[in-house]
Amino acid sequence: QVQLVESGGGLVQPGGSLRLSCAASGARFRFEVMGWYRQAPGKQRDMVATFTSGGGTNYADSVKGRFTISRDNAKNTVYLQMNSLKPEDTAVYYCNADVIWPTRNSYWGQGTQVTVSS
Repeated sequence: QVQLVESGGGLVQPGGSLRLSCAASGARFRFEVMGWYRQAPGKQRDMVATFTSGGGTNYADSVKGRFTISRDNAKNTVYLQMNSLKPEDTAVYYCNADVIWPTRNSYWGQGTQVTVSS
């Protein structure tokens, strides 16, 4: 089993920055896709930024140039650096791992609230 725990959310003014962290624990695993998703009230859960197993990255068009996904393998942690935040970035941000070994499954954290408001 894999456990994912997000942290770093909070209230920030427009133009500010936050760094989210996703700490993975449990059994050793290999993922196909791992990264960040968000869901605003009344909206679908959308991809924000992800890693692929080959090391590539994908970003939603709305966050390109402002958000950066990174990872620290030694700490089993994935980060999302969010700069130039806008009110429309307000959402619950979730960490996700699509695991392919030892068992194929999709794991989600509990989410962390990000609110951008003046």
